[in-house]
Amino acid sequence: MSGRRHSMTTTQKHRVVVVGGGFAGLQVVRGLRREPVEVTLIDRQNFTLFQPLVYQVATGALSPAEVAVPQRSLLRRQSNARVLLAEVVGFDLDARQVSIEPRAGDPRRSTVDYDTLVVAGGAHYSYFGHEEWQAHAPELKSLDGALEIRSRILSAFEAAELTDDDRLRQEWLTFVVVGGGPTGVEMAGQIAELGHDALRRDFRRVDTDRTQVLLVEASNRLLPSFPPTLSAKAKRALEQLGVTPLVGHTVVDVDDTGVAIRRPDAANERVGTRTAVWAAGVAASDLAGELAHEARLDTDRAGRIPVQPDLTLCSHPEVFAIGDMARVQAAGADAPLPGLAPVAIQEGRYVARAIRARLAHRRPRPFRYRDKGNLATIGRSRAVAEIKGVKLAGFVAWTIWLLVHVFYLAGFQNRLLVVLRWTASFLTRGRGARLIVPTQAASLPAQVTLERRDAA
Repeated sequence: MSGRRHSMTTTQKHRVVVVGGGFAGLQVVRGLRREPVEVTLIDRQNFTLFQPLVYQVATGALSPAEVAVPQRSLLRRQSNARVLLAEVVGFDLDARQVSIEPRAGDPRRSTVDYDTLVVAGGAHYSYFGHEEWQAHAPELKSLDGALEIRSRILSAFEAAELTDDDRLRQEWLTFVVVGGGPTGVEMAGQIAELGHDALRRDFRRVDTDRTQVLLVEASNRLLPSFPPTLSAKAKRALEQLGVTPLVGHTVVDVDDTGVAIRRPDAANERVGTRTAVWAAGVAASDLAGELAHEARLDTDRAGRIPVQPDLTLCSHPEVFAIGDMARVQAAGADAPLPGLAPVAIQEGRYVARAIRARLAHRRPRPFRYRDKGNLATIGRSRAVAEIKGVKLAGFVAWTIWLLVHVFYLAGFQNRLLVVLRWTASFLTRGRGARLIVPTQAASLPAQVTLERRDAA
């Protein structure tokens, strides 16, 4: 019933609708907590995910509840804000309405009216036109993906313990991570530490020191957004952990039993593996395309919608598009701003200030991003950092990485739990969240049994 509408009160307060409760959207909502407005946050999940630490869920270092906070808990003291658990299925910019489909209860579609609309739909990894690869190499962008990857990784070690076939055992102990950006580097380092350190005494038949981790990056170096010197240090640190970086290599096929990789000499090589993780390329949320179509705008190759210097849509100053789904071109820059958490946070804070300025009948200044640096952790006491032109590596960079991530983590309880978990892991070299949840990966050892029977 599309005619049904959601309204917060009968007053005529300015209505702000925020789509997406990630870094950018949440900053907008919280930035309006003292304003005489009605804020509606619409999200298809009921929690805000701290995406930079999702890879630690995938490797058993942290549990899901430690990197995700219920949105209602975060906003329970903000009386001018409400949360709708719903999927946005369309926009009517002329009528100033958002069409939603509830994720709980009555599934009938309805509309939400707004005076100001903020769309922060985020992004997902791109499989470069090969969506069929996702079934064999899940992406490390969501909590669901992290839990699936965790089950696949842990099941691979269990499968290696079960099989008597040495070739199959090595395939189970071989892991391929696609994408040499911060997420791929961090993920590869964590898997190597699992095999060469955390799991060494947990198994009886399999030698987890045989764990092989391949990190595939299409460009000519890892961490392309970092200075070359730090990329080189990250590569050496990964090699010390037992990771094999393959720079200048491209994945050309992925299936259940292996990954085909094109070498720099254009020759293809097949790597036998049962576990691949995708952390390459980024594509904007489908909401960017929906919004662009309604606004009669064209998206770029990554599906991002172009915005004005004040982060609004051309011809629709009441609509802001921010976060990973927006193409924001800084003045004088050759490339748009990257899809990083600091960028999204600053954009969200800016939009909240811009709305406050408009309510005070002032014209907001154009958005300006302040680059505070880059951080990437590689493993235990290993990290690289570039902060205001200062390049750091090793334990100092790792300590800074810890402090920054704890600072930005939402919720005091989560900060405390993560600090305690990291401290215990550092002292014991253990990982307390190594649970195989009921996913497709949980059946992997059974597949080994069948293959072993066939081989016999």
